[in-house]
Amino acid sequence: MRQAEFLGLRLEPGIETDGTRSDPERDFLRFCRRNGLPAPEVNGRVGPWTVDFLWRDKWVAVEADSYAYHRGSVAFEDDRARDLDLRRRGFDVRRFSHGQVREKPELVAADLRDALARGELFADSASNSPRRGIEFER
Repeated sequence: MRQAEFLGLRLEPGIETDGTRSDPERDFLRFCRRNGLPAPEVNGRVGPWTVDFLWRDKWVAVEADSYAYHRGSVAFEDDRARDLDLRRRGFDVRRFSHGQVREKPELVAADLRDALARGELFADSASNSPRRGIEFER
């Protein structure tokens, strides 16, 4: 169902999904809820990229990684290209492994809260923000 939804295929009426495409993404979304974090946009587009989790108003992007989906030289290089482009667009990019989310949730939550708080400061002081005037594509 996750892949069908992502590909834009029609689902039966009454079927609700959370927008995630993998178990690590589903687990991260649940992690956000359990830790009282603001709800992110799931698999949002920024330029050519589909970003696992976005807080656009706070300029924070999170990739929920697992070894199964991010191993090998092609995935490694693609991840670095994505991160570089997202940072150039003004986003604070965070990558959390599936293991970190499961085994060190307090550290991941603290790190993400810090990133969101910094993003809030940028949003509140737009005239002084290095992100002022940066446009992003949806």
